Amino acid sequence: MIDKILQEIAKLDCVEGIAIGGSRATDTYDKNSDYDVYVYVTEQIDETIRKNILSQYCNDMEIGNAYWEYGDNCIMNDGIEIDMMYRNLQDFEKTIENVVVRCQAANAYTTCMWHNLLNCKIVYDKSGKLDKMQKRFTVAYPQELKKAIIKRQMELMDSTLSAYKLQIAKAVKRNDLVSINHRVTEFLASYFDFIFALNEKTHSGEKRLVELCKKNCSILPKDFEQNINQLFSHMYCENKEQLLDDINRILQNAKQLL
Repeated sequence: MIDKILQEIAKLDCVEGIAIGGSRATDTYDKNSDYDVYVYVTEQIDETIRKNILSQYCNDMEIGNAYWEYGDNCIMNDGIEIDMMYRNLQDFEKTIENVVVRCQAANAYTTCMWHNLLNCKIVYDKSGKLDKMQKRFTVAYPQELKKAIIKRQMELMDSTLSAYKLQIAKAVKRNDLVSINHRVTEFLASYFDFIFALNEKTHSGEKRLVELCKKNCSILPKDFEQNINQLFSHMYCENKEQLLDDINRILQNAKQLL
């Protein structure tokens, strides 16, 4: 079914390439794993055309889902989910350039798109542009990028007037649970971006981060997993001052690596 869908999509003139990401691009998938499909286009495919193709093989569809990356979310007739994401090829290449060539750091997940490109499985490439792009950015981790990410994340977490540790302290003082949750989430997003950059590893995304860091990163802060678990255990306890101690301990251990 997935092959038939991709064959139909590949026939469209504006489609330059198709790649599969996630577990289906590796040997870690099972028969129930969903498909993350990236369709690289020169112009957007009309929603009616996409719906006509997908409706032949899918019994449940959300066409034009733009909550995150623009695409179609579907469940195929065999019960397996498929997420079709549509990317302008030139815009995507510029996004990667900003990171790998211009070494621009983001607030978090800086190298996720680069990781996605390097680790995807190309299944259709009309004129070889996608393969060429993948080879172009298969390079050593830029030292300037590493420094930029580390600097930005340490500032965000610790040293600016609006640093996350100060925002968390204010939220704890107000006993604002929603704000505590939100600011700790942002703090951890910066923290993991810092760790991946320090190890010169591309960021894999938001899932299984502790597990992946332990597996792939040789440089980790002292008591890495233990400190994160303590942080979560203190987020909603009665004595939330312990949460601030956890944040400071995580930062102290991170600074020791520098």
